[in-house]
Amino acid sequence: MNVGAVVTRIIKQFLRDKRSLALLVIAPILVLTLIWLVLDGDDYTPIVAIENVPPPIEEALHAELEEDVVQMSEVEATSAFQAGELDAFLTVTGMEPKIILEGSDPTANAAVMKAIQSAFSTITNHPSVKPSVEYYYGSQNLNLFDQVGSVLIGFFVFFFVFIIGGISFLRERTQGTLEKLLSTPIKRWHIVTGYLVGFGIFTIIQSLIIVAYAVYVLDVWMVGDFWQLLIVTFLLAITALTLATLLSAFANNEFQMMQFIPLVILPQVFFSGIFNLETMADWLQMLSKFMPLTYGAEAMQQVMIKGKDLWDIWSELAVIIGFAALFFVLNILALKKHRRL
Repeated sequence: MNVGAVVTRIIKQFLRDKRSLALLVIAPILVLTLIWLVLDGDDYTPIVAIENVPPPIEEALHAELEEDVVQMSEVEATSAFQAGELDAFLTVTGMEPKIILEGSDPTANAAVMKAIQSAFSTITNHPSVKPSVEYYYGSQNLNLFDQVGSVLIGFFVFFFVFIIGGISFLRERTQGTLEKLLSTPIKRWHIVTGYLVGFGIFTIIQSLIIVAYAVYVLDVWMVGDFWQLLIVTFLLAITALTLATLLSAFANNEFQMMQFIPLVILPQVFFSGIFNLETMADWLQMLSKFMPLTYGAEAMQQVMIKGKDLWDIWSELAVIIGFAALFFVLNILALKKHRRL
């Protein structure tokens, strides 16, 4: 009888909590759908520049890659690599191919090598041609963790700042601290700024420790400046903090705050650079433009793998700052339901 009473209470509690009930079904479906959309995309078709390539090989490459083969000198290819418009450069002396890979994207690297090997195998009796391979970014020693390490750093910083910041701000409200502040003449933007600066001090410490550990202990590939990577990480953390404090205004307890993870955090993982966005549907690529982690991960990859500086990634940083500013303003507006000043 006691067991039945407990069961009845749990059922009634879930039926009253429509958000949890919906999340129980919607969240797994959402995540599974995202995984399907990402992994069920088209094969990546690389863009390859060629120079001094025999006509039979060029024809074979066109058959493999269609219109994604362009005539270009090595100097022009260098500029294209820097602009992110090219995956590889191929030139052939005799039957010895020389390949320069852009190097920062493992998916593109694998697609280039597969296409070139296939092209050579159709016109020679030696399908296992061993080309001379160079890397414009990175090297042959660049492993999978090196290539996704920058994305993982950005994700973990974003994730843990979101959780800790959101729950901490929620407790300030549920314990009555926020209401007491709102009963004073203090302005809403003063409150939001104070919380962000207070938590921001700890995000700086967190960013410093995580980045230092990844670079100097785990030895993740790093060719850029440490301090510039730290700035990118800090901006991403501040964005996560402003988003967390905003969403905490719509949660009544820690459990409801955790419910935002599969809806807000997990989708960003699939669009942060771990998977190649160019293989996805156009509408998915457009969706990624509305996710802060997309720009944060891209900026971190540019610094860590390509050695870019802050001026080179100013557009990504501007978008991250824009997200943080938007969430900051929305935080101020969200406090209106507690008090009008």
